[in-house]
Amino acid sequence: MESSNEDQPVADSNPRLQRRNGCDRLHRALTDCHRRIPAGLSREAACSHLNRSLAQCLVVEACPSESEAVRTLCSSAGTALKRQQCRDAQLSLSVCLARLQSQNS
Repeated sequence: MESSNEDQPVADSNPRLQRRNGCDRLHRALTDCHRRIPAGLSREAACSHLNRSLAQCLVVEACPSESEAVRTLCSSAGTALKRQQCRDAQLSLSVCLARLQSQNS
């Protein structure tokens, strides 16, 4: 009898796999939110936190080191040096995302 990995519970300690599963759960939750709530301002308000969370999850999945740099360097105000490092990290993240986008075009 052949065993399928799809049937096995995910108990992996791989952070990348855990993030991916988290993004999948957020995607399902956002889809459910859109299905349950009629289009309009009420849907935007009710689903916006899921939309933002999914977007952040996908960005972290796509560019993990650049995302982490932005998170740590841009989390609070600081010296002129830290502000410049934050801008540099944001630029690196933008370049990473643009590179991935151009690869998928």
